[in-house]
Amino acid sequence: MLAFMQLSPIMFVIGLILAFRRPPVHAAAGGAALALLLWFGGAATPFASPTLNAVLEDTLILFASTAAVIAPGLLFVILIERTGANRSLAQWMTNFGWPLSGQILFVVLGFAPMLESMTGFGVSMVATIPMLLTIVGRQTALRLALTGMCIMPWGTLGLATVIGATLAHLGAPQLGGETALTSAAVFVCAALIALYLSGERSVSVYGLAMTAGLVFALLLRAFSLTLGPEIAGVLAGASVAVAAMTWAHLRLNASASFPMAAWPYGVLLAAVLTLKALNLYGGMDLLWVLKGQQVSWKPLSSPGIALMMVNVLLVAKLGMNGLSEAFLARAKRPLLTILFFLLMSQILLKAGFLESVRSALAQLDPTSLAPLVAVLGSLSGYVTGSNVGGNAIVMPSLAIIDVDAVTRTTLAAIQNSAAGHAALGSLPIVALVASIAKADKTAEQDLIRFALGLVLLNTLLVAVAGYALMSFH
Repeated sequence: MLAFMQLSPIMFVIGLILAFRRPPVHAAAGGAALALLLWFGGAATPFASPTLNAVLEDTLILFASTAAVIAPGLLFVILIERTGANRSLAQWMTNFGWPLSGQILFVVLGFAPMLESMTGFGVSMVATIPMLLTIVGRQTALRLALTGMCIMPWGTLGLATVIGATLAHLGAPQLGGETALTSAAVFVCAALIALYLSGERSVSVYGLAMTAGLVFALLLRAFSLTLGPEIAGVLAGASVAVAAMTWAHLRLNASASFPMAAWPYGVLLAAVLTLKALNLYGGMDLLWVLKGQQVSWKPLSSPGIALMMVNVLLVAKLGMNGLSEAFLARAKRPLLTILFFLLMSQILLKAGFLESVRSALAQLDPTSLAPLVAVLGSLSGYVTGSNVGGNAIVMPSLAIIDVDAVTRTTLAAIQNSAAGHAALGSLPIVALVASIAKADKTAEQDLIRFALGLVLLNTLLVAVAGYALMSFH
Protein backbone atom coordinates (compact mmCIF):
# COMPACT_ATOMS: atom_id res chain seq x y z
CA MET A 1 0.00 0.00 0.00
CA LEU A 2 2.82 2.38 0.90
CA ALA A 3 4.61 1.63 -2.38
CA PHE A 4 1.43 2.38 -4.33
CA MET A 5 1.03 5.69 -2.50
CA GLN A 6 4.64 6.66 -3.11
CA LEU A 7 4.31 6.00 -6.85
CA SER A 8 0.87 7.62 -7.11
CA PRO A 9 2.20 10.99 -8.41
CA ILE A 10 3.62 9.25 -11.50
CA MET A 11 0.44 7.21 -12.02
CA PHE A 12 -1.61 10.37 -11.48
CA VAL A 13 0.28 12.12 -14.29
CA ILE A 14 -0.23 9.19 -16.66
CA GLY A 15 -3.92 8.96 -15.76
CA LEU A 16 -4.53 12.67 -16.30
CA ILE A 17 -2.99 12.52 -19.77
CA LEU A 18 -4.30 9.18 -21.03
CA ALA A 19 -7.65 8.80 -19.27
CA PHE A 20 -8.73 12.42 -18.82
CA ARG A 21 -6.84 13.84 -21.82
CA ARG A 22 -5.48 16.79 -19.88
CA PRO A 23 -2.59 18.80 -21.37
CA PRO A 24 0.88 17.78 -20.16
CA VAL A 25 1.30 21.07 -18.30
CA HIS A 26 -1.81 20.34 -16.19
CA ALA A 27 -0.65 16.78 -15.53
CA ALA A 28 2.84 17.91 -14.56
CA ALA A 29 1.50 20.54 -12.15
CA GLY A 30 -0.92 18.00 -10.66
CA GLY A 31 1.84 15.42 -10.20
CA ALA A 32 4.12 17.92 -8.47
CA ALA A 33 1.30 19.13 -6.21
CA LEU A 34 0.32 15.57 -5.26
CA ALA A 35 3.94 14.66 -4.48
CA LEU A 36 4.28 17.71 -2.25
CA LEU A 37 0.97 16.98 -0.51
CA LEU A 38 1.91 13.35 0.16
CA TRP A 39 5.27 14.45 1.49
CA PHE A 40 3.56 16.83 3.93
CA GLY A 41 1.22 13.99 4.88
CA GLY A 42 4.03 11.63 5.83
CA ALA A 43 3.94 9.23 2.85
CA ALA A 44 7.75 9.34 2.55
CA THR A 45 10.56 10.59 4.75
CA PRO A 46 9.55 13.25 7.30
CA PHE A 47 9.18 16.71 5.82
CA ALA A 48 12.21 18.89 6.58
CA SER A 49 13.15 22.39 5.49
CA PRO A 50 16.73 21.45 4.46
CA THR A 51 15.36 18.75 2.17
CA LEU A 52 12.83 21.17 0.68
CA ASN A 53 15.62 23.68 0.08
CA ALA A 54 17.65 20.98 -1.69
CA VAL A 55 14.61 20.10 -3.84
CA LEU A 56 14.05 23.72 -4.85
CA GLU A 57 17.74 24.44 -5.42
CA ASP A 58 18.34 21.46 -7.70
CA THR A 59 15.02 21.98 -9.50
CA LEU A 60 15.90 25.58 -10.32
CA ILE A 61 19.37 24.65 -11.58
CA LEU A 62 17.97 21.87 -13.77
CA PHE A 63 15.24 24.17 -15.05
CA ALA A 64 17.72 26.96 -15.78
CA SER A 65 19.87 24.59 -17.82
CA THR A 66 16.79 23.46 -19.74
CA ALA A 67 15.23 26.89 -20.25
CA ALA A 68 18.58 28.27 -21.42
CA VAL A 69 18.20 26.07 -24.51
CA ILE A 70 14.42 25.85 -24.94
CA ALA A 71 13.71 29.60 -24.68
CA PRO A 72 16.24 30.80 -27.29
CA GLY A 73 15.43 27.71 -29.35
CA LEU A 74 11.77 28.62 -29.57
CA LEU A 75 12.69 32.21 -30.36
CA PHE A 76 14.90 30.94 -33.18
CA VAL A 77 12.00 28.83 -34.51
CA ILE A 78 9.73 31.88 -34.64
CA LEU A 79 12.36 34.03 -36.35
CA ILE A 80 13.39 31.36 -38.86
CA GLU A 81 9.76 30.99 -39.95
CA ARG A 82 9.83 34.64 -40.99
CA THR A 83 12.94 34.30 -43.16
CA GLY A 84 11.76 31.69 -45.67
CA ALA A 85 14.89 29.66 -44.91
CA ASN A 86 13.07 26.34 -44.68
CA ARG A 87 11.37 26.78 -48.06
CA SER A 88 14.72 27.58 -49.62
CA LEU A 89 16.28 24.47 -48.10
CA ALA A 90 13.45 22.27 -49.37
CA GLN A 91 13.95 23.60 -52.89
CA TRP A 92 17.72 23.25 -52.61
CA MET A 93 17.50 19.55 -51.79
CA THR A 94 15.54 18.76 -54.94
CA ASN A 95 18.31 20.11 -57.17
CA PHE A 96 20.81 17.29 -56.65
CA GLY A 97 19.25 14.78 -59.02
CA TRP A 98 19.16 11.84 -56.61
CA PRO A 99 16.83 8.91 -57.29
CA LEU A 100 13.83 8.65 -54.97
CA SER A 101 15.61 6.26 -52.60
CA GLY A 102 18.55 8.66 -52.32
CA GLN A 103 16.29 11.58 -51.49
CA ILE A 104 14.51 9.55 -48.82
CA LEU A 105 17.74 8.45 -47.11
CA PHE A 106 19.12 11.98 -47.35
CA VAL A 107 16.10 13.28 -45.44
CA VAL A 108 15.74 10.51 -42.83
CA LEU A 109 19.43 10.04 -41.91
CA GLY A 110 20.92 13.38 -42.96
CA PHE A 111 18.99 16.57 -43.38
CA ALA A 112 16.13 15.99 -40.90
CA PRO A 113 18.39 14.80 -38.03
CA MET A 114 20.74 17.72 -38.62
CA LEU A 115 17.96 20.33 -38.47
CA GLU A 116 16.16 18.68 -35.55
CA SER A 117 19.42 18.43 -33.59
CA MET A 118 20.20 22.10 -34.17
CA THR A 119 16.87 23.44 -32.95
CA GLY A 120 14.38 20.75 -31.93
CA PHE A 121 10.67 21.53 -31.62
CA GLY A 122 9.84 19.82 -34.92
CA VAL A 123 11.61 22.47 -36.99
CA SER A 124 12.99 19.79 -39.31
CA MET A 125 9.46 18.93 -40.43
CA VAL A 126 8.77 22.53 -41.41
CA ALA A 127 11.48 22.07 -44.04
CA THR A 128 11.10 18.38 -44.90
CA ILE A 129 7.33 18.10 -45.31
CA PRO A 130 7.15 20.56 -48.25
CA MET A 131 10.07 18.78 -49.92
CA LEU A 132 8.58 15.33 -49.38
CA LEU A 133 5.23 16.46 -50.75
CA THR A 134 6.94 17.15 -54.08
CA ILE A 135 8.24 13.58 -54.47
CA VAL A 136 5.64 11.32 -52.78
CA GLY A 137 1.93 11.41 -51.95
CA ARG A 138 0.58 13.34 -48.96
CA GLN A 139 -0.04 10.33 -46.70
CA THR A 140 3.42 8.93 -47.40
CA ALA A 141 5.05 12.33 -46.94
CA LEU A 142 3.54 12.74 -43.47
CA ARG A 143 4.68 9.28 -42.43
CA LEU A 144 8.18 9.88 -43.77
CA ALA A 145 8.43 13.22 -41.95
CA LEU A 146 7.49 11.52 -38.69
CA THR A 147 9.97 8.70 -39.29
CA GLY A 148 12.71 11.27 -39.86
CA MET A 149 12.26 12.55 -36.29
CA CYS A 150 14.10 9.50 -34.89
CA ILE A 151 17.03 11.67 -33.73
CA MET A 152 15.05 12.75 -30.64
CA PRO A 153 17.63 11.86 -27.90
CA TRP A 154 20.01 14.29 -29.63
CA GLY A 155 17.36 16.84 -30.59
CA THR A 156 17.45 20.42 -29.28
CA LEU A 157 21.25 20.24 -29.14
CA GLY A 158 21.25 17.10 -27.00
CA LEU A 159 19.22 18.67 -24.20
CA ALA A 160 17.38 15.48 -23.14
CA THR A 161 20.62 13.51 -22.96
CA VAL A 162 22.40 16.22 -20.96
CA ILE A 163 19.52 16.56 -18.48
CA GLY A 164 19.12 12.77 -18.30
CA ALA A 165 22.80 12.37 -17.49
CA THR A 166 22.54 14.93 -14.71
CA LEU A 167 19.51 13.20 -13.20
CA ALA A 168 21.19 9.78 -13.37
CA HIS A 169 24.50 11.16 -12.02
CA LEU A 170 26.39 10.22 -15.18
CA GLY A 171 28.61 12.00 -17.66
CA ALA A 172 26.72 13.36 -20.68
CA PRO A 173 29.29 12.07 -23.24
CA GLN A 174 29.12 8.56 -21.79
CA LEU A 175 25.31 8.54 -21.81
CA GLY A 176 25.22 9.90 -25.35
CA GLY A 177 27.69 7.29 -26.56
CA GLU A 178 25.78 4.42 -24.95
CA THR A 179 22.46 5.76 -26.22
CA ALA A 180 23.82 5.50 -29.77
CA LEU A 181 24.11 1.76 -29.21
CA THR A 182 20.64 1.31 -27.72
CA SER A 183 19.20 3.39 -30.58
CA ALA A 184 21.20 1.84 -33.43
CA ALA A 185 18.48 -0.60 -34.47
CA VAL A 186 15.92 2.24 -34.48
CA PHE A 187 17.96 4.21 -37.00
CA VAL A 188 18.39 1.18 -39.24
CA CYS A 189 14.68 0.36 -39.12
CA ALA A 190 13.74 4.01 -39.70
CA ALA A 191 15.70 3.97 -42.96
CA LEU A 192 14.15 0.66 -44.04
CA ILE A 193 10.61 1.77 -43.16
CA ALA A 194 11.09 5.02 -45.04
CA LEU A 195 12.21 3.18 -48.17
CA TYR A 196 9.34 0.71 -47.92
CA LEU A 197 6.80 3.51 -47.55
CA SER A 198 8.19 5.22 -50.63
CA GLY A 199 7.65 2.06 -52.69
CA GLU A 200 11.30 1.00 -52.90
CA ARG A 201 11.74 -2.80 -53.11
CA SER A 202 15.35 -3.16 -54.25
CA VAL A 203 17.38 -5.51 -52.04
CA SER A 204 20.61 -3.65 -52.83
CA VAL A 205 19.07 -0.32 -51.79
CA TYR A 206 17.83 -1.91 -48.56
CA GLY A 207 21.37 -3.11 -47.90
CA LEU A 208 22.65 0.42 -48.46
CA ALA A 209 20.04 1.74 -46.03
CA MET A 210 21.08 -0.74 -43.34
CA THR A 211 24.71 0.23 -43.77
CA ALA A 212 23.85 3.93 -43.66
CA GLY A 213 21.81 3.44 -40.48
CA LEU A 214 24.66 1.64 -38.74
CA VAL A 215 27.20 4.23 -39.86
CA PHE A 216 24.88 6.97 -38.61
CA ALA A 217 24.69 5.31 -35.17
CA LEU A 218 28.47 4.89 -35.03
CA LEU A 219 28.94 8.55 -35.95
CA LEU A 220 26.56 9.54 -33.15
CA ARG A 221 28.53 7.42 -30.71
CA ALA A 222 31.89 8.77 -31.81
CA PHE A 223 30.79 12.41 -31.75
CA SER A 224 28.98 11.99 -28.41
CA LEU A 225 32.04 10.48 -26.72
CA THR A 226 34.53 12.97 -28.15
CA LEU A 227 32.62 16.25 -28.51
CA GLY A 228 29.54 15.64 -26.39
CA PRO A 229 25.87 14.97 -27.21
CA GLU A 230 25.11 18.67 -27.71
CA ILE A 231 26.73 18.65 -31.15
CA ALA A 232 26.70 14.92 -31.97
CA GLY A 233 23.35 14.87 -33.76
CA VAL A 234 24.20 17.92 -35.85
CA LEU A 235 27.55 16.50 -36.97
CA ALA A 236 26.20 13.00 -37.64
CA GLY A 237 23.38 14.35 -39.79
CA ALA A 238 25.72 16.80 -41.52
CA SER A 239 28.19 13.99 -42.24
CA VAL A 240 25.52 11.93 -43.99
CA ALA A 241 24.29 15.00 -45.89
CA VAL A 242 27.80 15.97 -47.03
CA ALA A 243 28.52 12.38 -48.12
CA ALA A 244 25.30 12.34 -50.16
CA MET A 245 26.05 15.71 -51.76
CA THR A 246 29.61 14.63 -52.58
CA TRP A 247 28.30 11.47 -54.24
CA ALA A 248 25.80 13.52 -56.25
CA HIS A 249 28.57 15.85 -57.40
CA LEU A 250 30.98 13.07 -58.40
CA ARG A 251 28.54 10.53 -59.86
CA LEU A 252 25.63 12.64 -61.08
CA ASN A 253 27.54 15.81 -61.92
CA ALA A 254 25.01 17.68 -59.78
CA SER A 255 25.76 21.13 -58.47
CA ALA A 256 23.60 23.17 -56.10
CA SER A 257 24.87 26.14 -54.14
CA PHE A 258 23.69 26.54 -50.55
CA PRO A 259 20.73 28.97 -50.46
CA MET A 260 21.62 32.34 -48.96
CA ALA A 261 18.19 32.52 -47.28
CA ALA A 262 19.28 29.67 -45.01
CA TRP A 263 22.23 31.58 -43.58
CA PRO A 264 20.92 31.40 -39.97
CA TYR A 265 21.49 27.63 -39.93
CA GLY A 266 25.07 28.04 -41.15
CA VAL A 267 25.79 30.74 -38.58
CA LEU A 268 24.21 28.64 -35.82
CA LEU A 269 26.35 25.63 -36.69
CA ALA A 270 29.49 27.78 -36.71
CA ALA A 271 28.53 29.36 -33.36
CA VAL A 272 27.87 25.99 -31.72
CA LEU A 273 31.19 24.57 -32.97
CA THR A 274 33.06 27.69 -31.81
CA LEU A 275 31.45 27.50 -28.37
CA LYS A 276 32.33 23.82 -28.10
CA ALA A 277 35.95 24.50 -29.08
CA LEU A 278 36.27 27.29 -26.51
CA ASN A 279 35.00 24.96 -23.80
CA LEU A 280 37.03 21.92 -24.84
CA TYR A 281 40.34 23.65 -25.44
CA GLY A 282 40.02 26.92 -23.55
CA GLY A 283 38.12 25.78 -20.46
CA MET A 284 35.71 28.71 -20.76
CA ASP A 285 32.87 26.68 -19.22
CA LEU A 286 34.82 26.38 -15.95
CA LEU A 287 34.67 30.12 -15.36
CA TRP A 288 31.08 29.90 -14.09
CA VAL A 289 29.61 26.83 -12.43
CA LEU A 290 26.30 26.70 -10.58
CA LYS A 291 26.25 23.92 -7.99
CA GLY A 292 23.24 22.52 -6.20
CA GLN A 293 22.96 19.69 -3.71
CA GLN A 294 23.31 16.88 -6.28
CA VAL A 295 23.42 18.64 -9.65
CA SER A 296 25.56 21.30 -11.26
CA TRP A 297 25.42 23.37 -14.44
CA LYS A 298 28.00 25.25 -16.47
CA PRO A 299 26.05 28.14 -18.09
CA LEU A 300 28.90 29.04 -20.43
CA SER A 301 28.73 25.56 -21.96
CA SER A 302 25.04 25.91 -22.85
CA PRO A 303 24.27 25.81 -26.59
CA GLY A 304 21.64 28.41 -25.77
CA ILE A 305 24.46 30.98 -26.02
CA ALA A 306 24.93 30.12 -29.70
CA LEU A 307 21.18 30.29 -30.28
CA MET A 308 20.96 33.73 -28.67
CA MET A 309 23.83 35.05 -30.79
CA VAL A 310 21.99 34.04 -33.96
CA ASN A 311 18.73 35.41 -32.57
CA VAL A 312 20.36 38.83 -32.08
CA LEU A 313 21.39 38.84 -35.75
CA LEU A 314 17.91 37.77 -36.86
CA VAL A 315 16.17 40.42 -34.74
CA ALA A 316 18.50 43.08 -36.13
CA LYS A 317 17.46 42.02 -39.64
CA LEU A 318 13.75 41.30 -39.10
CA GLY A 319 12.78 43.58 -36.23
CA MET A 320 10.71 42.90 -33.11
CA ASN A 321 7.25 43.14 -34.65
CA GLY A 322 4.94 40.90 -32.58
CA LEU A 323 7.91 38.84 -31.39
CA SER A 324 7.22 39.05 -27.65
CA GLU A 325 3.60 37.91 -28.01
CA ALA A 326 4.54 35.05 -30.34
CA PHE A 327 7.32 33.92 -27.99
CA LEU A 328 5.15 33.91 -24.88
CA ALA A 329 2.42 32.01 -26.70
CA ARG A 330 4.85 29.25 -27.69
CA ALA A 331 7.19 29.15 -24.70
CA LYS A 332 4.83 29.32 -21.73
CA ARG A 333 3.41 25.80 -21.84
CA PRO A 334 6.57 23.81 -22.61
CA LEU A 335 8.64 25.69 -20.04
CA LEU A 336 6.04 25.31 -17.29
CA THR A 337 5.60 21.63 -18.16
CA ILE A 338 9.31 20.95 -17.81
CA LEU A 339 9.49 22.98 -14.57
CA PHE A 340 6.71 20.95 -12.92
CA PHE A 341 8.08 17.62 -14.12
CA LEU A 342 11.53 18.48 -12.75
CA LEU A 343 10.01 19.61 -9.44
CA MET A 344 8.06 16.36 -9.14
CA SER A 345 11.13 14.26 -9.94
CA GLN A 346 13.25 16.05 -7.32
CA ILE A 347 10.57 15.65 -4.64
CA LEU A 348 10.26 11.95 -5.41
CA LEU A 349 14.02 11.50 -5.31
CA LYS A 350 15.00 13.57 -2.29
CA ALA A 351 11.97 12.87 -0.09
CA GLY A 352 12.46 9.10 -0.33
CA PHE A 353 9.46 8.27 -2.54
CA LEU A 354 11.63 6.06 -4.74
CA GLU A 355 12.93 3.82 -1.99
CA SER A 356 10.20 1.26 -2.70
CA VAL A 357 11.19 1.35 -6.37
CA ARG A 358 14.84 0.88 -5.47
CA SER A 359 14.01 -2.07 -3.23
CA ALA A 360 11.86 -3.70 -5.90
CA LEU A 361 14.43 -3.19 -8.66
CA ALA A 362 17.22 -4.46 -6.42
CA GLN A 363 15.49 -7.86 -6.38
CA LEU A 364 15.71 -8.16 -10.16
CA ASP A 365 18.62 -9.44 -12.18
CA PRO A 366 20.26 -6.44 -13.93
CA THR A 367 19.75 -8.05 -17.35
CA SER A 368 16.00 -8.39 -16.80
CA LEU A 369 15.81 -4.68 -16.00
CA ALA A 370 16.47 -3.79 -19.65
CA PRO A 371 12.99 -4.55 -21.06
CA LEU A 372 11.31 -3.09 -17.97
CA VAL A 373 13.19 0.20 -18.29
CA ALA A 374 12.46 0.27 -22.04
CA VAL A 375 8.71 0.02 -21.35
CA LEU A 376 8.83 2.64 -18.58
CA GLY A 377 10.90 4.94 -20.75
CA SER A 378 8.60 4.56 -23.71
CA LEU A 379 5.53 5.21 -21.60
CA SER A 380 7.09 8.28 -19.96
CA GLY A 381 8.15 9.76 -23.30
CA TYR A 382 4.81 9.05 -24.99
CA VAL A 383 2.56 10.49 -22.30
CA THR A 384 4.65 13.62 -21.74
CA GLY A 385 5.42 14.15 -25.44
CA SER A 386 8.95 15.04 -24.41
CA ASN A 387 12.27 13.24 -24.08
CA VAL A 388 13.20 15.65 -21.28
CA GLY A 389 9.88 15.11 -19.51
CA GLY A 390 10.20 11.34 -19.78
CA ASN A 391 13.73 11.41 -18.39
CA ALA A 392 12.63 13.67 -15.53
CA ILE A 393 10.14 11.01 -14.44
CA VAL A 394 12.26 7.86 -14.71
CA MET A 395 15.96 8.82 -14.52
CA PRO A 396 15.97 9.59 -10.76
CA SER A 397 14.90 5.99 -10.11
CA LEU A 398 17.88 4.70 -12.07
CA ALA A 399 20.25 6.96 -10.12
CA ILE A 400 19.56 5.10 -6.87
CA ILE A 401 19.75 1.50 -8.10
CA ASP A 402 22.64 -0.37 -6.50
CA VAL A 403 24.50 -1.42 -9.66
CA ASP A 404 27.92 -0.72 -11.11
CA ALA A 405 28.56 2.38 -13.24
CA VAL A 406 28.57 0.48 -16.55
CA THR A 407 25.20 -1.13 -15.84
CA ARG A 408 23.70 2.20 -14.71
CA THR A 409 24.94 3.88 -17.89
CA THR A 410 23.32 1.20 -20.06
CA LEU A 411 20.03 1.38 -18.16
CA ALA A 412 20.04 5.17 -18.45
CA ALA A 413 20.73 4.84 -22.18
CA ILE A 414 17.77 2.48 -22.55
CA GLN A 415 15.56 5.03 -20.80
CA ASN A 416 16.96 7.88 -22.90
CA SER A 417 16.42 6.01 -26.16
CA ALA A 418 12.99 4.65 -25.30
CA ALA A 419 11.64 8.00 -24.08
CA GLY A 420 13.02 9.86 -27.09
CA HIS A 421 11.79 7.45 -29.73
CA ALA A 422 8.38 7.24 -28.06
CA ALA A 423 8.07 11.01 -27.79
CA LEU A 424 8.38 11.29 -31.58
CA GLY A 425 5.10 9.38 -31.89
CA SER A 426 3.26 11.29 -29.17
CA LEU A 427 0.07 13.22 -29.85
CA PRO A 428 1.69 16.69 -29.71
CA ILE A 429 4.20 15.72 -32.40
CA VAL A 430 1.49 14.14 -34.56
CA ALA A 431 -0.62 17.28 -34.18
CA LEU A 432 2.37 19.37 -35.29
CA VAL A 433 2.84 17.24 -38.42
CA ALA A 434 -0.85 17.49 -39.27
CA SER A 435 -0.82 21.24 -38.70
CA ILE A 436 2.20 21.86 -40.94
CA ALA A 437 0.69 19.78 -43.75
CA LYS A 438 -2.86 21.06 -43.17
CA ALA A 439 -4.05 17.45 -42.92
CA ASP A 440 -7.73 16.62 -42.45
CA LYS A 441 -9.12 14.55 -39.57
CA THR A 442 -8.93 11.30 -41.51
CA ALA A 443 -5.27 11.82 -42.36
CA GLU A 444 -4.52 12.83 -38.77
CA GLN A 445 -6.14 9.68 -37.37
CA ASP A 446 -4.16 7.56 -39.82
CA LEU A 447 -1.00 9.30 -38.69
CA ILE A 448 -1.84 8.67 -35.03
CA ARG A 449 -2.13 4.94 -35.71
CA PHE A 450 1.10 4.92 -37.69
CA ALA A 451 2.90 6.85 -34.94
CA LEU A 452 1.70 4.41 -32.29
CA GLY A 453 3.02 1.54 -34.40
CA LEU A 454 6.40 3.27 -34.59
CA VAL A 455 6.41 3.72 -30.80
CA LEU A 456 5.70 0.03 -30.19
CA LEU A 457 8.33 -1.09 -32.69
CA ASN A 458 10.96 1.30 -31.31
CA THR A 459 10.25 0.15 -27.76
CA LEU A 460 10.83 -3.45 -28.79
CA LEU A 461 14.04 -2.56 -30.64
CA VAL A 462 15.43 -0.60 -27.69
CA ALA A 463 14.49 -3.39 -25.25
CA VAL A 464 16.26 -6.01 -27.37
CA ALA A 465 19.33 -3.82 -27.85
CA GLY A 466 19.43 -3.01 -24.14
CA TYR A 467 19.08 -6.68 -23.18
CA ALA A 468 21.94 -7.60 -25.53
CA LEU A 469 24.19 -4.89 -24.10
CA MET A 470 23.38 -5.88 -20.52
CA SER A 471 24.13 -9.51 -21.32
CA PHE A 472 27.42 -8.52 -22.96
CA HIS A 473 28.45 -6.47 -19.92
